[in-house]
Amino acid sequence: MNLLKAASTVSLLTLVSRVTGLVREQLIAATFGASAATDAFNVAFRIPNLFRRLFAEGAFSQAFVPLLANTRASDGDAATRALIDAVATVLAWALLLSCVVGVAAAPVLVWVMGSGLQQLDTAVVMTRWMFPYIGFMSLVALAAGVLNTWKRFAVPAVTPVLLNLSVIGAAWWGGPALQARGIEPIYALAGGVMLGGLLQLLAQWPALAAIGCLPRIGLLPGAIKGAWRHPGVTRVLRLMAPALLGVSVAQISLLINTQIASHVAVGAVSWLTYADRLMEFPTALLGVALGVVLLPQLSAAQARSDMTGFSAMLDWGLRLVVLLTLPCALALLLFPVGLVSALYHYGAFAAQDVVSTTRALQGYGVGLLGLVAIKVLAPAFYARQDIRTPVKIAIGVLLVTQALNVVLVPALGHAGLALSIGLGALVNAALLLAGLLRRGVYRPMPGWGIFALRLLLANLVLGGALAWAGQAVDWVGLQPQWGLRAALVAAVLIGVAVLYFVVLLASGLRPRQFMRQA
Repeated sequence: MNLLKAASTVSLLTLVSRVTGLVREQLIAATFGASAATDAFNVAFRIPNLFRRLFAEGAFSQAFVPLLANTRASDGDAATRALIDAVATVLAWALLLSCVVGVAAAPVLVWVMGSGLQQLDTAVVMTRWMFPYIGFMSLVALAAGVLNTWKRFAVPAVTPVLLNLSVIGAAWWGGPALQARGIEPIYALAGGVMLGGLLQLLAQWPALAAIGCLPRIGLLPGAIKGAWRHPGVTRVLRLMAPALLGVSVAQISLLINTQIASHVAVGAVSWLTYADRLMEFPTALLGVALGVVLLPQLSAAQARSDMTGFSAMLDWGLRLVVLLTLPCALALLLFPVGLVSALYHYGAFAAQDVVSTTRALQGYGVGLLGLVAIKVLAPAFYARQDIRTPVKIAIGVLLVTQALNVVLVPALGHAGLALSIGLGALVNAALLLAGLLRRGVYRPMPGWGIFALRLLLANLVLGGALAWAGQAVDWVGLQPQWGLRAALVAAVLIGVAVLYFVVLLASGLRPRQFMRQA
């Protein structure tokens, strides 16, 4: 399997997802702005997302995918399918119980997440409607882990588009329909989230059936008891314990930051959310795509005791991260007003919202390289079924991040929260890299010195062009000419991207250097 081709496929499909995600955020921003109602929706949506990242895409995936890849490599497909059935059974019943508890406990969860909200009751109602979303998405995470292990990367990468389209439809048609009936229109977004979660789950099922891995979920007591006793389930649960602690640290940080933001100012939660969505664009295209492709391959290499191949794949991933993330970080730092204006400055999203979102975006931009690098470095530990080390690092980073909040939030407001996350991500990535180097798991291949010099030259040229473009045009003042503004921003981004790669090619970098077979 060509790793670059596989990562490019995931990245391209993720691009479709992120483009529709940006359209979703544009429509929400233009329709609802950065208001008390939008803050309520963002807090309500973060609650099931928090648990999804905690249990599904976080601890569960970190424990399940390496074990799945290892089982398939060592024991064959029949044993792997038995593991899938047992894990799916336990997961489905645990999710059912969690959703019932979550709906009942919604008032407490909302208060813990954002007690400073002006529309606290609205957030509680939407939390109850959206909490079952965690059930859909946890099963989607199981399906994605199976499909990625079978090297079927396309379906898991593209299905988030269904969520975005559902929310777009809810904002476009559902909101006005509810408003016409005297109902708070923001509730339509909660309905869109639920529909999107269901559609994502249904989209995975045909792909699983095609490879003969459609999970058989036990419904009778005997089947459930047997699933609990499966050694693979025991192993997943044992691996999930430290992983859960590690993911919990990140989510506790998110919870604390959301709570702080709800008290900083009306709109602060939304400003951070809009900036986060824009920051996640390169994070998903680069970090998530590489992580999705590398984790099963690193796990298989570990199972074969092929540590030379393990290190070489990790080196390949890190070079791509540095190559593609640095220019994105410079765009967030040097051209933020153009980006935020072109994407969000319409309708109810005012000029002051542009300024506030821009400040948050620059804070995230400081740590973009760390945020993306973590997506490659952490799977190297998970593939070795070493989850304790990333957990210990995450706990230390949580303490660093909150110490930074104490200093930065009084001085910078909501932008201080974003900056603390960015700086914490850099610390996290540095500690993960140091751990891999110290263990001898990762041995950098020759050529990093000349590679770094080429990147330095190309990024200096790109940074100068972005800084000039950011100052040469009044991006906020172009709101009445929104079509011209969008075209100019697109021209700037395409132009600097071409300039960046031309400089790299002129300095001797060649695309074939990144071609690699698993």
